[in-house]
Amino acid sequence: MNHPSYYQYHVFFCTNQREAGERCCANQDAAEMRDYAKNRIKELQLHKNNQVRINAAGCLNRCARGPVIVVYPEDTWYTWTNQADIDEIINEHLSQGRIVQRLQIPHE
Repeated sequence: MNHPSYYQYHVFFCTNQREAGERCCANQDAAEMRDYAKNRIKELQLHKNNQVRINAAGCLNRCARGPVIVVYPEDTWYTWTNQADIDEIINEHLSQGRIVQRLQIPHE
């Protein structure tokens, strides 16, 4: 049986920390960007009525593509390099429903 998602968009930021020297999202300010996104969603009032939920995740096993986030229910994967990229994902995908293709990573 197919159930609708509780949230319109449920966003998971990989914040995993690997052993010293290994590439990981935590070393690329993932927790800070998650906190930024969470605050920005609240500022834009997108957290109301279960529209958007931002969460931290452990390892999403896409380290080579990191840092990564995944947006459900579409199962859309993104990488980002700075706050402007996070803003673009919020403004385009989470606000307007348009996938940001330049930041999207394939399922492989």
